[in-house]
Amino acid sequence: MHAMQYEITLPADYDMGVIRHRVATRGHLLDDFPGLGLKAYLIRERADGAPVGQYAPFYLWAAPEGMNAFLWGAGFQGIVDDFGRPEVRHWSGAAYDDGPAAGAVPRYAARRRDRIGEGERPANAVGRAVAAHARLVREDGVVAAAVAVDPRHWELVTFSLWADAAPEGAGDVFQVLRVSQPRRAALRRGRHW
Repeated sequence: MHAMQYEITLPADYDMGVIRHRVATRGHLLDDFPGLGLKAYLIRERADGAPVGQYAPFYLWAAPEGMNAFLWGAGFQGIVDDFGRPEVRHWSGAAYDDGPAAGAVPRYAARRRDRIGEGERPANAVGRAVAAHARLVREDGVVAAAVAVDPRHWELVTFSLWADAAPEGAGDVFQVLRVSQPRRAALRRGRHW
């Protein structure tokens, strides 16, 4: 599994209806995209107390070929054409699981990014994150969750989808406008090593 996200930060007065319309009219195009485990179409709005207005989709790829086909194909080029070329963060998968609310439509997502300290053993940090993930996916309301690692910047990311509001302290909270999940069943469950 590979995790991927780009964030498009929008002007304070940007009409988020434009993003909602974009997702409503184009989101279905990834409903059968090869190699895509799931894509959560996420937004944050200043009107809801977020520090910025953003469109920030989050992807879990079942196969790297799918991620590459998206990035070098028409799908991502549409983002580039409309918003400019955003920085694309990506992480190597460490764990994925469905939660107790796996069949529910997620309404919120949480993303937490944590740096692995300079003097910390990477295996210890990743092991702790995977253990925390195992506890997280047992919480009521969790639809699915993943933990992944960027070994270039030594950053851990924990991503979770929630049927209702994400709990306080879960990280940056986003509204989920839609989820495309053509290969969600192909995402490997549990620890990825």
